[in-house]
Amino acid sequence: MGDYVPMYRRRRSGATNYNARRKAISSRGTLLAVRISGKNVSAQFLKPTVTGDLVLSSAHSHTLRKLGWNGSLKSIPACYLLGLWAGKKAKEKGIESAFLYNGVAPFVKGSRIPAFVKGVIDGGVHVPFAEKAMPSKERLSGETIAKHAEELAKDKEVYEKRFSKLLKQGFKPEDYAEHYSRMKDEIVRAK
Repeated sequence: MGDYVPMYRRRRSGATNYNARRKAISSRGTLLAVRISGKNVSAQFLKPTVTGDLVLSSAHSHTLRKLGWNGSLKSIPACYLLGLWAGKKAKEKGIESAFLYNGVAPFVKGSRIPAFVKGVIDGGVHVPFAEKAMPSKERLSGETIAKHAEELAKDKEVYEKRFSKLLKQGFKPEDYAEHYSRMKDEIVRAK
């Protein structure tokens, strides 16, 4: 009879990549885990141990609302701003560097996770990351969203359908870049 080795339940369900997990634990460094859901973004700076991870610092996109952000909580500009906030807070807690650890979460060049990491780096925490994977400055600042909104504004029905949630909150998507700049300055100056 052949040797049968069952896969762990979390591996079967796609929740844990045990090879990456083993490397993360053996690195003995601080890990940065970023999670993006349908509505929010959250991140934690973790110290891995065999018995479980210790959370050293964390950030959630609802923090941006408290700071005055009116745009989407899961957009690329919001991810960058939250990363900037998280990096700044982690630096205050003595975290100098971290390694991105996303387990089985997909990584897409120029997407929200690289935007978050760019914010963390700009917040003062060193994270090894290729500059070519980062989103462009136009995407980070929301200029592309603003341009897209201006184009869609020609068809009022499509515009209102696409940006309905933002418009209900009283936020015009054409103001994304300006609002991003104000928020970035505020986060940089915040104590």
